[in-house]
Amino acid sequence: MILHLYNSLTKTKEEFTPLTKGEVKMYTCGPTVYHFAHIGNLRAFLFADILKRVLKYNEYKVKHVMNITDVGHLTDDGDEGEDKMEKGARREGKTAWEIAKFYEEAFKEDILELNILEPSIWARATDHIPEQIEMIDKLIEKGYTYETSEGIYFDTTKIDDYGKLADLDKQDLQAGARVEMGQKKNPHDFALWKFSKEDEKRQMEWDSPFNSLAGQAGRKGFPGWHIECSAMSMKYLGTHFDIHCGGIDHKTVHHPNEIAQSEAVTGEKPWVNIWMHNEHLLLKEQKMAKSGESFITLRDLKEKGFDPLAYRYFLLQGHYRKQMNFTWEAMEAAQNGYTNLKNIVSHLEKSSNTNPLLKEKFHEAINDDLNTPEALAVLWTGLKEKTIDLDMAVEFDKILGLNLHEPEKAELIIPDTIKTILEERKKARENKDWAESDKLRDEIQKLGFTVEDTSEGQKIVRI
Repeated sequence: MILHLYNSLTKTKEEFTPLTKGEVKMYTCGPTVYHFAHIGNLRAFLFADILKRVLKYNEYKVKHVMNITDVGHLTDDGDEGEDKMEKGARREGKTAWEIAKFYEEAFKEDILELNILEPSIWARATDHIPEQIEMIDKLIEKGYTYETSEGIYFDTTKIDDYGKLADLDKQDLQAGARVEMGQKKNPHDFALWKFSKEDEKRQMEWDSPFNSLAGQAGRKGFPGWHIECSAMSMKYLGTHFDIHCGGIDHKTVHHPNEIAQSEAVTGEKPWVNIWMHNEHLLLKEQKMAKSGESFITLRDLKEKGFDPLAYRYFLLQGHYRKQMNFTWEAMEAAQNGYTNLKNIVSHLEKSSNTNPLLKEKFHEAINDDLNTPEALAVLWTGLKEKTIDLDMAVEFDKILGLNLHEPEKAELIIPDTIKTILEERKKARENKDWAESDKLRDEIQKLGFTVEDTSEGQKIVRI
C-alpha cells in the first residue's frame, strides 16, 4: 500500500519514495532545554513518533536524529535578546549547564511517559561546536556571510530562493518593515555566530577562529540557533536526506534558515526531500507558550489525575496538520475514552472471527498522511462490531502507541481531590454516618470514579 505524505516545501501530498530503497533518514527539531516542555511542544514529538511508527509499519528501516538545543537559542527568533539557557539559569539560580542537564532529563521522562520512541541518535548542540564552526568557516569562504560587532551573519540576499518553504519571497522585505534591523543588512539575515559581549561573562562560550571588527582574532562566542541543526543533521544523515520535521512555528524562521545555509554549503538542492510540520495546540484560541496560564506541562496533567497516555489519545483524535483546541473538558473526555478503550481491549482474545478489511482500512488511513483520527475510527468500528481480535488490536497499537496490549500494567492515577473525598468518606463510615458516606460516594462518581467498600477498605476504580 502506497504511503503519501504532505510536503510543506511543495505544498502537496506526495507519494513517498526514499533516497535509499528500504531506508529512511529523518531529522526532528528537538527541545530547547531551558524549561519544561509544555503540552503544545509535546504535540510535535508525538507527530514525529507517529511518522516514524508508520514508516516502520511500512517496513522501512529508520535512522532518526533529534537535536537537544542547550545553547544558542535566543529569546527572540530574530537573533535578539539573551540566550534562553542563560535566562533559565538566572531564573532558577543554577548554572546554565545544570539547567540544560535537568530539563533534558525532564524532557526524556515526558516522552517516555507518552510512549514516544527515542531517536536513533540524540545530538546536543554543545557536543558539536567544532562541526558548527567548520560549517560557518565554509560559508565565510564561499562568500555568504558578513561580520558585525555582534557576530557573523548569513546574507540571505545571496540566495535566489531564500524562504521558499514559507513563501517569504512573496512578502515585502523592506528593511525595518517587519523586524528590528540592528546591525543586520537585511530583515531576514540571521546569526551564525554571536560574539560574547566585552562587559559580561557568559557561562557557555567557546573560542572561535573568527575575527571581529575590533580587530581581535579568535574572539569568544557561541553559535546561533539555526546552525546547529544543519551541522548535526549532515554529520549523521549526510548532505541529502529524506525527511525533516518540526512544529509549524519553525516554518517561517528556523527551517528557511536551515535550508539557506545548508544548500549554500553543499551546493546541492534540495537538501531535504520532504519537510513536514505539525500545527499548534491552542488554549482559548491562542497558541501555547511558556508563560502564563497557557504553560501546561505533562506534570500538570498528572497532578490533575490524567494518564499521560490519555493525552496521547487526545492528540491522536486530531490530524497533525490541523490546529487542536485544548480544554479540560476535552481532556476529561479523552481520559474516559482511553480508559474505556483499554478496558474493552483487555477482554479481547485471539479469534478467527475477524474482518480482514479492517486491517486494510487501518493501513490505508495511516498511509494517507498519518490520518490517526480515521485509524482510531477503524479500531472503534471493529470493537463495536466485534470483528477485531487481540492480535489485530495489538497490531494497530504498533502505530497508536497506547499500550492497549498491556492493560495489567496500567497505573490508576488518583487526583488529590478524590483522595481528599475518600479520606472524608472513610471518617464518615467510621462514625457510621451512612448518609454522608453515600453523598461523598456520589461526589466521587460525578468526578469519573466509583468506590467499592471491601474488607481491605475503599477500592477506587475509574468509570
